Amino acid sequence: MAKLRFDAAIKIRIGNPYILVSAVRAKKLKAGWKKPMPVLIRINGQPKKAWHINMMPVGNGSFYLYLHGDVRKASRTKVGDKVEVEIAFDATYKNGPMHPMPVWFRDALVKNTKAKKKWDELIPSRKKEILRYLSWLKSNEARERNVVKAVRMLEGKKGRWMGRDGL
Repeated sequence: MAKLRFDAAIKIRIGNPYILVSAVRAKKLKAGWKKPMPVLIRINGQPKKAWHINMMPVGNGSFYLYLHGDVRKASRTKVGDKVEVEIAFDATYKNGPMHPMPVWFRDALVKNTKAKKKWDELIPSRKKEILRYLSWLKSNEARERNVVKAVRMLEGKKGRWMGRDGL
């Protein structure tokens, strides 16, 4: 597994501390990777157990390595500090939904082939977001209300759900 070590300054972007990982460095970690890249990181040798995070693509082959507060706290660093960065591609990472599909949602998709087809076409990160949202629903009323909205949106009908107009 490729591991990189380099010095960089912590910068800030839209309120989030980050380190820019150049396209050349990112290619050494995992050539041709264009989506969020799962990595294990340490800053100034901390935390002791490398932290799992996804680097976010910039669009030109470079990646933003956003630094979680726990990592900054463990490494005693802040924006503007020059740090030693250690990054390794996390080959153990498995993408896909963290939450299982609720039976009540699966049943609604089985009953509606158009909605099921659209669900199957959604990108994995959107599916993951939806399943996480559905897992938080506790009451039957909330589940029923949300399954109706979800199926309508998956059918291509206009509406607003999960803070968005459309899927």
